Amino acid sequence: MKKPEPGEPIHDPILSVVKKMAEPGALDLVKHGRKATDLASPAQAGRTTLGEPARKGVVGFLRLLGPGLITGASDDDPSGIGTYSQVGSQFGFSLLWTALFTFPLMAAVQELCARVALETGVGLGVSLRRKFPTWLVGLAILGLLAANTFNVGADLGAVAAGGRLLSRGAVPALWLVVPVALLIIGMQLFVTYATIFKIFKWLTLALFAYVITAFFAHPQLLDVVTATFKPHLEFSRDFLTAVVAVLGTTISPYLFFWQASSEVDELTAAGATTEAGRRGLKISELRTAREDIMIGMAFSNLVMYFIILTSAAVLHAHGKTDIQTADQAAAALAPLAGPFAFVVFALGIIGSGLLAIPILSGSAGYAAKEFLGLRGNLASKPRYRPTFYVMLALATIVGVILNFVHLDPIRALFISAVINGVVAPPLLVLIVLLGADPAVMKRYVSGKLSLTLTGIATASMGLAAIGMFATMISGR
Repeated sequence: MKKPEPGEPIHDPILSVVKKMAEPGALDLVKHGRKATDLASPAQAGRTTLGEPARKGVVGFLRLLGPGLITGASDDDPSGIGTYSQVGSQFGFSLLWTALFTFPLMAAVQELCARVALETGVGLGVSLRRKFPTWLVGLAILGLLAANTFNVGADLGAVAAGGRLLSRGAVPALWLVVPVALLIIGMQLFVTYATIFKIFKWLTLALFAYVITAFFAHPQLLDVVTATFKPHLEFSRDFLTAVVAVLGTTISPYLFFWQASSEVDELTAAGATTEAGRRGLKISELRTAREDIMIGMAFSNLVMYFIILTSAAVLHAHGKTDIQTADQAAAALAPLAGPFAFVVFALGIIGSGLLAIPILSGSAGYAAKEFLGLRGNLASKPRYRPTFYVMLALATIVGVILNFVHLDPIRALFISAVINGVVAPPLLVLIVLLGADPAVMKRYVSGKLSLTLTGIATASMGLAAIGMFATMISGR
C-alpha cells in the first residue's frame, strides 16, 4: 500500500461521502499533536522503558520487568479469569497440566506472528490476503470478528459485574455496561494505548493474588505435582469443552493480529513509515520481540496455572463445582483476602477488562482494515481515519447489546473462550503456512522448532474442537 503524501485526498470510505479532506502531515495525524513515535500499541507501551534513564534498586528492577509482566497479565483477561475459575472449580487439579502444555505453544504462535510482521512490514491481514484466496481469508477474518465481538460483550459484562461487586450490589451490573462501553470508546477515540496501559496496568497486578492464595489454601502437594506433570484426559462433552475453552482463551485468535500490528506500529515509531522501509527483518528486532514474548507468555501461563490451582483448592475441594456468578468466582480468594476477596477479584477483573477490551476491538479493527485495504490505527486522530474508529465502536456497541440478553457474565466468559477455541485452528493453519513460505519469509522462514510447536498448537486445538462437537452429537 502506497504511503499517502500530505495534501493528497484521504481515501476513507466515510470521508469520501461526508467530507473531503486532505491527508495531514505525520505530526498532525497523531493524537494530541505529539511526536510520531507516540503510537498506540502494547509493544511500544512496553518497550519505551528501554530508552528511559535506568533506575536502581527494586523500583528499577520492577520497572524493567513491568512491560512484559503486565502484558502477560493482561492476556489473562476476564475471559481467562472466568474460564480458569470455572475449570478449576469443576475439574479440580485435572487441567493444571495445560499451563505447561500451552506455554511453548503460545510463545511459538506469537513469535511466528511477530516474525511475519517484522519480515513483511505489514499486518497479518495484509500478508494473508496476498498469499491466500480472498474468500478464504475473508471467512477466517469473519470468524475472528464474531469471536472478538462476543468476547467484547462478555468482558464488558465482567467489568460491570466487578463494579457491582465493589458497590456490594447497590448498583446492578447491567446499569454499568453502557458507562463502561462509553469509557472504552472514549479512550480509543482520544487516548493512545500507551496511556491506557499506564492508567490501568497496575490493576491487573491483583491477579497475582491467586498465586499467594494457592499457598494459603494448603493443597495436597502430591496431587498438585501429579496433575501438573501427568496429563489427565477424558472423552466427555464437559471435559473436552473445558479443554477447548482453556486453549481458546490462552492461544487467542485476537492476539495473532494484535501482535503483528503492534510490531508494525513499533517499526513505524522507529521511523520506518513506508512498507518498503519496514520490510526486511533485523536480527536485533527479532531478538527483542522474542524476549518480550517469552516474558509475557511465561507470566500469562503462570497466572493461568494459579487461577486453576486456587479455584480447585478452595472451591472444588469444598464441593463448589459449578460457579455461575462473579460472587462465586471471587470466593476463590477468600483464604487470602477474607471478606475483602470481592475487592481483589473486582479490581483484577476490572483492570484486565479495561486493558483487554480495547485490544479485542482494536485487533478486530486492524484485521478488518488490513483485509479491506483501509488505513488507521489507535495512534491516528479519528477525524482523519473515521472508518477505522467506527469499526472499533461497532464491535463495542454490539458487545453492549449482547449483555441485554441476560446471559450471566461468568458463563458468557466461558462461552467466548470456547468460540475462540473453535475459531483459532483454521486461522492457525493459514498463519503456519504463511510462516513456512520462503517466498514470503525469505531467510526467516519457520524452522523445525517453530513448525513443530505451531503445528502441535494447531492440531491440538483442532482435535479438541472436533472431539467437543463429536461428544455433543453423540450425547456423551
